[in-house]
Amino acid sequence: MPQLSATAVLQLVLLLSAVPAQYFISRWSGSTAAQRYHASARLQRIWKEWRTSYLNGTAWMEWATQQVSSLMLLVGLGEKEQVPGGVPPVETMLLDNDQGFFGASKAVRSPRPPFVFLRVGEVVLERKGHMVGVVVSWDSELRAPPEWVDRVYSNFEDVKAENTPHYKVLFKGPGPTSVVVAYLPQTQLQRITGMRPDIPTLEQYFTHFDGERFVMQPWLREIFPEDDDDND
Repeated sequence: MPQLSATAVLQLVLLLSAVPAQYFISRWSGSTAAQRYHASARLQRIWKEWRTSYLNGTAWMEWATQQVSSLMLLVGLGEKEQVPGGVPPVETMLLDNDQGFFGASKAVRSPRPPFVFLRVGEVVLERKGHMVGVVVSWDSELRAPPEWVDRVYSNFEDVKAENTPHYKVLFKGPGPTSVVVAYLPQTQLQRITGMRPDIPTLEQYFTHFDGERFVMQPWLREIFPEDDDDND
């Protein structure tokens, strides 16, 4: 009977555990956007610790990393590496779409409703995952595909969050050139000042950071004219 090396055994274990792991994570992560986001952040930290402390392979390491990325997508994390290649449909809609979903509408947001507390360019803290991001768009009320709404806001506790303003926020992804795109309710975000997060692609939306917030590019200011402090 042929002898299997330790690396081969580990590869086999990873292959056999992929499907049950996906099922376990989908159940463990919860049904709401906040729960999935928090679970994804924990998954990232755990994977990073294992990779640096315990895992020491070559070919199977690349495969395992791809599996972790797939699991992160399964629990609802919208991540996009800034490299050529196909992008899953949900990620595509989070980044941009023609239906005006996820803050993608080019309609001018004026007058600005008084209940929209955050502004484009402000740095925010995601309350449960404690991730720091930047607001790049907002909707005065939820604008998303019905199937996404049914999946994310599936229980009674989410109704209040569903009916609040929603913000498109960019977070730094796990890779040096990756970005996490989130569409989050106002109840889940907190404004913070004095911090300049290093997030790829911000230059597409902003000209510079003024010490308190990011200053919008002219095209973005046309959509959110009253988010500019000069107009207050």
